[in-house]
Amino acid sequence: MNILQINSSARSQGAVSTLLANEIVARLRTEKPHGSLTVHELAQNPVSPVDEAVLQALMISPETRTPEQAQRIAEHDARIAEVQSADVLVLGAPMYNFGVTSQLKNWIDSICRAGVTFRYTEKGPEGLLKGKRAYVALARGGMHRTSPLDTQVPYLRTVLGFLGIDDVQFVYAEGLGYGEEAVTRALAAAREEIATLA
Repeated sequence: MNILQINSSARSQGAVSTLLANEIVARLRTEKPHGSLTVHELAQNPVSPVDEAVLQALMISPETRTPEQAQRIAEHDARIAEVQSADVLVLGAPMYNFGVTSQLKNWIDSICRAGVTFRYTEKGPEGLLKGKRAYVALARGGMHRTSPLDTQVPYLRTVLGFLGIDDVQFVYAEGLGYGEEAVTRALAAAREEIATLA
């Protein structure tokens, strides 16, 4: 089992989403210890946003790209190759202002490429990253599960499903901004969910 772990908190230390992502990975590896683990800390090594240079580079043939464009596309190619070779994705996803972090959004944008990770057909879009499983560790200061304020889960289900990853499980740690007792309860609830992950 090859695991790709993406920690998307802006915090390098002490992020609950990273803590829970680590515990998800540990749980998975107790059942299937063989294989590889690749971890990216986006706070320390951020993915640059898709900009005009990247869009232009994707629209032209590789041999006509400038060195800068070629380097930017090579970085995206490397991230895509990691996802393609992974059996399991584990995403640490804190909620910032009711959405995913800019770090996670930039990573997602870098792996979404027409003709590579998805394609358009006569029957509509088709994801090309099929047969993979994803686990998402969600950390929130408030209580948003199943409420209209939770834009993270619908977005992540949509974008992962668009890429062909339909098997997605979410682990919630909520109410982290409500004090130490709330944090203790949130972590205990999240760990109960992790213990039952398939």
